[in-house]
Amino acid sequence: MLYRITVSTLALLLAGCGSMMSPSEWFASEDNIDPPAELVEIMTDIGIQTLWTASAGKGTDGQRLELVPYVHDGRVYVADSEGNVEALDATNGRRIWEAETELALSGGPGAGDGLVLVGSRDGDLVALDAANGQEKWRTQLTSEILSVPKAANGRVVVHTMDGNLFGLNAADGKKVWNFKRSVPVLSLRGSSSPVINGNKVICGFASGKLISFDLLTGELLWESSISISSGRTELERMVDIDGKLAVVDGVIYVATFQGDLAAVSLDTGVVLWRRDMSSHAGVDADMFQVYIADAEDQVWAIDPQNGAALWKQKRLHARKLSAPAVLGKFVLVGDLEGYVHWISSENGSLVGRTRVGDAPISTSPIIREGVAYVYGDDGKLAAFRSPH
Repeated sequence: MLYRITVSTLALLLAGCGSMMSPSEWFASEDNIDPPAELVEIMTDIGIQTLWTASAGKGTDGQRLELVPYVHDGRVYVADSEGNVEALDATNGRRIWEAETELALSGGPGAGDGLVLVGSRDGDLVALDAANGQEKWRTQLTSEILSVPKAANGRVVVHTMDGNLFGLNAADGKKVWNFKRSVPVLSLRGSSSPVINGNKVICGFASGKLISFDLLTGELLWESSISISSGRTELERMVDIDGKLAVVDGVIYVATFQGDLAAVSLDTGVVLWRRDMSSHAGVDADMFQVYIADAEDQVWAIDPQNGAALWKQKRLHARKLSAPAVLGKFVLVGDLEGYVHWISSENGSLVGRTRVGDAPISTSPIIREGVAYVYGDDGKLAAFRSPH
């Protein structure tokens, strides 16, 4: 398969070991940059309601970090690159508490078991009390945390940049189990965030494998190859799973960079179908369709039964889209200029547009109870109500 590697794509890369020149230096001219599609006026008015907006610290400060909002028990938790963590009321955006970790945060927050969890560029994992933001514990892990930690059933699970997946005791942060998978010489800058489903943990790795573990013990339940690494160069062999996973009705939907979109049985790890499609942002799904923003920033709807394409939206080409999020009969994606695009899930047409700010929206909108929470890279946060 052939992929057009641009400066914007290479900006996602890092060296697994050793050193590497800046990706922008791989080309001598800006002529290789694919210009983003111009936005056209949308004539329809679907009645998008902005519930509230807030500013939550510095955001990612222009860096590629996995700092995303987490909505849990009526609160929105956000963190920024300077170490600030905030809890906001999900109904009105008012600050409930604020904590200062004094760390260069890079991943999270995640929440569960009464904890709010954030990770740092130096491998620190910090657990705060969800009620008041007071620190409960912190643990030093093996490398930078560029994923969202998760907690459930007395365990905290976190994926680090060096290919380690840790299971920790939620009460004190002590390590209970650890799985290590080697990272290729060249990989995307990021790590797949683990998904907890019951007593199972599912996580993607830079090798293109999706693996399931027992949450409590770390026992490996199954391992599935989503894409097989091939090619003559390290760049061609990249098949990372870094983006958002979706689990619906016992099926995991997962995409790899320079590889495939696949449907995988949650119980057995058997690949039910796969199709050639590259994505680093990830997927979302409902009971009817799977949605993906591919490497060229085209948004697709895919039949969950067989992987067939149902529609494709091409008018957002090269706008550096976030992973999609499903909100009722709409699919939402953020872009490089702070816009949220509302796409009809029925036919893929662009039906609405809202804006959070001027900064890119790198992370997928978070959907809870008919509300989309969208976080810009500059720390601006907005809540939008789904039209009826």
